[in-house]
This record gives sequence, C-alpha cells and structure tokens, in this order.
Amino acid sequence: MILKNRPVLIRWILILASFAIVSGILWNTYIFFQEFKEDERAKMEIWVRAFKSINAGEDLLLAGDIIATENSNPRIIKIDKGGFETLNIDEEKANDSIYIQRKIVQFGKENNPITVRYFDESLKKEVKIGTLYYGNSETLNKLKYYPLALLLIIFLFGAVAYFFFSASKASEQNKLWAGMAKETAHQIGTPLSSLVGWAEILKTENIDPEYVKEIEKDIDRLQTITERFSKIGSIPKLERLDIVQETKDSYDYLLSRTSKLVHFSFDAPKTPLYSEINPQLYSWTIENMVKNAIDAMKGKGDLKLEITSADSFVKILITDNGKGIPKRNFKKVFQPGFTSKKRGWGLGLSLAKRIVENYHNGKVKVLKSELGKGTTMQILLKMVV
Repeated sequence: MILKNRPVLIRWILILASFAIVSGILWNTYIFFQEFKEDERAKMEIWVRAFKSINAGEDLLLAGDIIATENSNPRIIKIDKGGFETLNIDEEKANDSIYIQRKIVQFGKENNPITVRYFDESLKKEVKIGTLYYGNSETLNKLKYYPLALLLIIFLFGAVAYFFFSASKASEQNKLWAGMAKETAHQIGTPLSSLVGWAEILKTENIDPEYVKEIEKDIDRLQTITERFSKIGSIPKLERLDIVQETKDSYDYLLSRTSKLVHFSFDAPKTPLYSEINPQLYSWTIENMVKNAIDAMKGKGDLKLEITSADSFVKILITDNGKGIPKRNFKKVFQPGFTSKKRGWGLGLSLAKRIVENYHNGKVKVLKSELGKGTTMQILLKMVV
C-alpha cells in the first residue's frame, strides 16, 4: 500500500517543501525590508541632527559633510514660518507647490515625519524649525517589489512545470491508447484471416448462399473495425467524400442491427455535401454517438440523424428523447472515463471527440439538452468544394 502511494507521497513532500522554501524566502525578505527601512530611519534622524547643528551654529564642518553625503532619500522640510526646502527632488518639480503637497502626503504614508528642532542659546529653549517628510530610497522601493517578482517567477515556473507534466502525461496516455488499439487490431487480424478462409470453404459446400452472405458481411465488419483500431495513434488519410452518403451508410448499418424499439429517422439534403474525412473513423464516430444516444434512451425511443450546411460547414445532428444531460456535464461527457451507466468504460464520446477534433479539425459538442426530454449532439466539419 505504501509503495502504491509512494509517487503521491513524494509529490506532496515536494509541494510542502517548495511551500516552506518560498515562505522562508518571503519572510526573510520582509525582515530584511524592515531592517533596511529602520536603517534609513536612523540615517534620517542623523541627518536631522546635522541640520539642527547647522541652525544652532555648532560643528558646521561635520554637519555639512553629513548633509552633503546623505542623498539616498528624497526629502521635504516643511518650514513652520512658511515655505519648503527639498533635497533629492527634481528642481523643476520642487517649484511646483501642488506636486510638493502630493509628495508630502505620499512621504507621510511611507514613513513617519520627523520634527526638526534645535536649541536656541539666546532663548535657552528648543525652537521648532519645521517637519521633515522623507520617502523611501530607490533601493528600498526596488526591494519592496522583490517578493512580488519572486512570486511571479515561482508562478511561471509552476505553470511551466504543470504544463510539462500534463503534456508528458497526455503523451503517455496517447501512446497507451495507440499501443492498445494496434494490439487489438493485431489480435483480431489472426482469427479474421481464418474466418475469410472458412467463408471461402463454405461457398463450395451445399449451404444456403444467404448464410454465407451474412457471414461475409460480418467479416467485412470485422475488417472495418481492425482498420479503425490500426489507425489510432497515426495520422489517417483523409478523402473528399460525401458526408450525406457516408452518414447514410452508417445509419443503414445501425438500422439493421438495432432493436425495433428504437425508431430511427434520417433527414439530409438530396445533394452531396463534401468534406475531407477518413471513412472508417467517421463511421466509427457516428456509431459511437448513436449508440450513446440509444443508451440514454435505455434502448427505446426516437432517434434522429439530421444533416445541414451553413457558412461552409456541414452539421451532423444526432437527437434522442432520452434522459438528457445536466448543463454542468456538457463538457464532462467527452472526458475519458466519464459515464452515467453502471457498466461501461466511458470512452465512446471521448473517442468521437478525439477523432473529429484531432484528425478532422472539426468540433463536437452538446448542442442542447433538457433533463427528461432528450439531447442533441452536433458534429461540425468544414465543407469542401
């Protein structure tokens, strides 16, 4: 049991490990951001002390050096007596009072303002000069977006990995389908060859020719099935054929081999409608979809095949009066393994979709359905002249 679930366990371990690593990186980035922000705050407080020293007439040389070298943050000092002093702000914009007011609001949100005071010896008290508003440095602003960039990179990496593994899984499934189909064709081929020989022998015996004729029909049918399976996994040869006639042939075959409780009807133009199709795979599609409709009616009801043309396309409509399909399952019914029957593989509609869309560049969909009243399936193929 452990070995059976080992790939799932490994996958969850990798997911949790990745989540832990990403969380650790983001947390450390946050901590570093806060430390960097506190460091800038400390620099601004030193700058304010230097500014105070100049105004107080103290160590002018050291204070001047500090003010001159500290140029990483944009700053605005709002003077109490009126006016502004700016640093690291474009000179033209510094003269725009509206721009300065907006920046004061922005800087106030980014960092708590610092009150600028100095001790006036003549007055023997601290005098307020104004208030310093400062913004984050360019480095800090870049660092602020680093976690978002990291998350985006991780998301893109995850998406690429997901699509890669999905494509690999789909490729493996396709190879499995193709391998099973070709092996089935091979297995059918051996007894089929023997049946052809026995049919020829029966022709020489005193047997009712009608019996032999019916046997030959079933042999032809088995040969058609073998050809269908042999084409899975390879690019089939498409021919310009009349959709009306090809659909009629499939209809006639099903009509003679379906319960009389199913009332068939066929409605199509009297003129040919041509499309590029593979006759074996196309007939397989029609049979799968008709059989699915019969199953939906539980073996009795009205089933209609209709062919129309519009906008350079041929539409093949298959309508039943069965149990219907909930709207939420319109797309699910074409997924491999999806079935509402107690017994069944759920491959009929999936195979039909694969044949029409992958090999014939057409479309298959549930055109409409109503619970308790029936369903209409549509096959759309490009018409050729």
